[in-house]
Amino acid sequence: MTLVIAALLFWLAAWWINQRLVTVDPGLNNSLRRTIDLAVPIIFGITIFVVWELLVRGLNVPFVLLPPPSMIWARIISSVPTLWADFQQTFLKAALIGYVLGCGSGFIVALLVDRSPFLQRGLLPIGNFVSALPIIGVAPIMVMWFGFDWQSKAAVVVVMTFFPMLVNTVQGLASAGAMERDLMRTYAGSWSQTLTKLRLPAAAPFIFNALKINSTLALIGAIVAEFFGTPIVGMGFRISTEVGRMNVDMVWAEIAVAALAGSAFYGGVALIERAVTFWHPSIRSGRT
Repeated sequence: MTLVIAALLFWLAAWWINQRLVTVDPGLNNSLRRTIDLAVPIIFGITIFVVWELLVRGLNVPFVLLPPPSMIWARIISSVPTLWADFQQTFLKAALIGYVLGCGSGFIVALLVDRSPFLQRGLLPIGNFVSALPIIGVAPIMVMWFGFDWQSKAAVVVVMTFFPMLVNTVQGLASAGAMERDLMRTYAGSWSQTLTKLRLPAAAPFIFNALKINSTLALIGAIVAEFFGTPIVGMGFRISTEVGRMNVDMVWAEIAVAALAGSAFYGGVALIERAVTFWHPSIRSGRT
């Protein structure tokens, strides 16, 4: 009971600190604003882990149901070689390669669709239909077609990331204003000039939106696909195997690595977006 009370007090203290931080007006002090923006989520994250630790131990929750963060961290430290091998197999091979192929092919097909009204009316409805297909139905088929190694998982990722990129890019290319297009025609701009100087810049926020969505879908797709057949390595393989062995701390260690990898991947794409689309109102408003 003492640990439960400590968890409640810690939560209240952290909540009080964050409430004070978010009410601070940094004015024109950009460094103070960045410090506050960074401190609030860090304090919140630390609070979650501390409260989790105290409640699990204070309420005597069986570790097989929910291990405390300290136990998960100890497993991560003691299993670095295994986690690194799984990370390489799932993220660096299946997820990343599938992400590049899926997003790249979706972008290229979007340019072809934009040039052809027939493809635009015929392919986009099919894209919406395929996007609704459950991954647990696609993954076994890809394993049968491409084998049990990372290639079949990359194929699943391609299927999952292709159509979000296709749909968002087509919508982005259509977002350029009519007045701007008329101006390009007045200047005798060719299709390629209009594409590179007007329509692709206008579509950049849509494209990066698809890239960010796909950054999380890629890792999820690769992990789920490994449940349907894989070599004895990979995050999905390790999770399904260790669950059967009741090694829940190892399962949570894999989940933690996957969460960190997915968050870092998403954050990297977001940083590239801010550098490329610095002119967009959504980016400029966030810097003021």
